[in-house]
Amino acid sequence: MTLEESSASAGPVGTTPGPALRPGPLVSGVLCALLAACTVGPDYREPPPVHTGTGWSLPVVAERGSEDYAYWWTTLGDPMLDRLVEAALAENLDLYQAAARIDEARALRDRIAGGLAPAVDVGGSVNRRRQSADGSLPVASIPGMDAIQTIHDVGFDAAWELDLFGGKRRALQGANARLHEAGIEAEGVRMRIVAEVARTWFTAVGAGHEMRMSQAAVEAQRHSLGLLELRHAAGVASLADVDAAQSTLATAEASLPGIRARERAALLALSVLLGEPPERGLLLLEEAAAGLPPLAEIPVGERADLLRRRPDVLAAERRLAASTTDIGVATAELFPKLSIGVGGGFQALDADGLFDSGSARYGILPLISWRMFDGGRVRAEIRAREAAQWRAALAYEQAVLAALGDAETAMAEYRAGLIALQRHQAALEASQRSHDHAARRHAMGTIALVELLTAQRQLQEAKAAVTRAHTAAAVQLVALYKALGGGWQAA
Repeated sequence: MTLEESSASAGPVGTTPGPALRPGPLVSGVLCALLAACTVGPDYREPPPVHTGTGWSLPVVAERGSEDYAYWWTTLGDPMLDRLVEAALAENLDLYQAAARIDEARALRDRIAGGLAPAVDVGGSVNRRRQSADGSLPVASIPGMDAIQTIHDVGFDAAWELDLFGGKRRALQGANARLHEAGIEAEGVRMRIVAEVARTWFTAVGAGHEMRMSQAAVEAQRHSLGLLELRHAAGVASLADVDAAQSTLATAEASLPGIRARERAALLALSVLLGEPPERGLLLLEEAAAGLPPLAEIPVGERADLLRRRPDVLAAERRLAASTTDIGVATAELFPKLSIGVGGGFQALDADGLFDSGSARYGILPLISWRMFDGGRVRAEIRAREAAQWRAALAYEQAVLAALGDAETAMAEYRAGLIALQRHQAALEASQRSHDHAARRHAMGTIALVELLTAQRQLQEAKAAVTRAHTAAAVQLVALYKALGGGWQAA
């Protein structure tokens, strides 16, 4: 019931004259129920569906229905990645912090919920005092009055502020929305950790594979240089050929420290994600060089599905809900407040008679307060809450647009990465054929060794390019899963 409806219902009863028609207990109870049903401020309604267009501009694969991205990494078929993700979800410190934020939001919600119930204090005391004989109470002249007294007191005091206009209920609604937001953000943190583990692991795997190939190429070039030096000593090969081979070998060796540094940096970062000291990640050096990271096709689903699973969009909607309830909390300050205080207990000078009927005491104190003048502070607060709600609505719309933009960008980058990988693989096949042809011609003596070394260098560069392209596509795959709702963190 709105405030206007409750006022209209209560008005005729409250204004009917004559003692015969004075409201009785039943009518008073109905009035209290009507007043309790008044809730000021706007009721929250979920924002209308956002027009997401007819489909993706660059679909990676055929669209299917709504997909579950909660465990997307298990579809890649990498057992080591599965173990790393499991360890990260168990030990990552960011996840512990997210859980602590949920506990904090739940405690704040419970504190607000507790404000709807009466507060009761129970106490007891023994007070021994001596009153002045010359004070305002002439103790000395009152027969039987002793100046020294011991007062025994035990009892309770209860206070309850009725939520007549729903300010506390609005606050509880806002606290529930913020608790839900904390849970959504925790899920976003969880999936961000998964995405970071996968991205970092794929980077380490790609660098490890590139390192292994580069080391093999260096060994082959070192062997070729040794043979060439022997031929030069025998007068068969020229010094220019030796110098060219040395230059090729030095160039290949110079690339090794950078590749190793990239691999180590990824493994060190991976260890931190697992909640362990950085150096523990270096134990995975051998596993990282096992092979290239996996690639996969992604069922991207419909564009509208994205808005139902992206944590940033869901969290923005919960912030909008909470800011809407804040308007009601501020508006309730415009109306009267009714508080009821109840106290009771026993008080006696003699402990033996403390709980006699004559020692009982009680009191009831209803209190109505209404802020008549505050210099416009409450109305200014209402305007501020309304502006905050409008800002939250704009932030929600911005989150929707950003989510769509992220997904479109990630799909375009992954698609481009796959195309680049295909072209690098085609280049590698051509380089392999060129090298094989040069090797046969060199064996027949129709070309110099320098030409063969050039073909070898081009082949190794093509292999390294394929490895880098494959790694980049794997990282873009993780980014696409992340953009489609499988990993996000609140700002």
